[in-house]
Amino acid sequence: MGGEKYDTMYYVKAALAGGICCSVTHAAVCPVDVVKTRIQLEPEVYNKGMVDGFRKVIKNEGMMALSTGLAATAGGYAVQGWFKFGGVEVLKIAAANSMGPQKAWDNRTSIYLGAAAGAEFVADIFLCPLEACRIRCVSDPTFANSLPECAGRLMREEGVIRGFYSGFGPILFKQVPYTMAKFAVQGKAAEAMYKSSGLNPSTCSTGTNTMISLGSGTIAGVAAAIISHPADTLLSKMNKKGAGGDGSIPSRMMNVTKEMGVVNLCTTGLGARCIMIGTLTALQFGIFDSVLGALNVKRFHFHDPASDKH
Repeated sequence: MGGEKYDTMYYVKAALAGGICCSVTHAAVCPVDVVKTRIQLEPEVYNKGMVDGFRKVIKNEGMMALSTGLAATAGGYAVQGWFKFGGVEVLKIAAANSMGPQKAWDNRTSIYLGAAAGAEFVADIFLCPLEACRIRCVSDPTFANSLPECAGRLMREEGVIRGFYSGFGPILFKQVPYTMAKFAVQGKAAEAMYKSSGLNPSTCSTGTNTMISLGSGTIAGVAAAIISHPADTLLSKMNKKGAGGDGSIPSRMMNVTKEMGVVNLCTTGLGARCIMIGTLTALQFGIFDSVLGALNVKRFHFHDPASDKH
């Protein structure tokens, strides 16, 4: 653990770094997300790939259409990043402390998976309403002119549950496996990179740790994108007005899946999502380590006690 002190202030700094990295990266790829969402919602119109999708959106609605949902994206993912990255550190370190160094090292992948699932569940409770607003604005640009207006109209016309939490099932189905893969794969990939270079994260500079975070984050992002893509398509569909009929959320999810077909659910917009999430995840981990470095702390890494004996 490198002699670092992992106390409340560390968790606050980790949560702050998480909020910054998620907000900045999701806001930066907002234009890609607008086109990806259009491809998922209207595959019959946006059917010639990502570049053609950009051309069609700009031609039909103007350049500013690419920033649709930007406020909801930046705000939603700042809150989500706070709870996700901060929560993973809290749960990961608590598990490591309760198990002891050797057992924590032996079970590090399970700890990553459990910590990521728990933190993401909490984060999604806060993200879901803002994601509902973003998708409604992208799918129907005439619905509202601002985030507060969109939220107010959803509340009035559809109520809290249907308006804000129609996508809660899909968002958990998407985000929990995504986050589990993201943190577990990034941890494994970073560990392999440090080992092959003969480096120790606790003694490396912030720059070196950031570079390894960028490389391992790219690998983790592509893996996580493929795993979570079917639910991402389902989430986009579920937040489109009238999708799946008027039944319960699970029955509406089943209806949408039957309408689209499983293959289309798994592949529509997948290439764009791999590019987007691979880049986004790399930048998230890079920014996260950079912000922690600026705040004068190093991220917790699992440590093999046996390496101290050599």
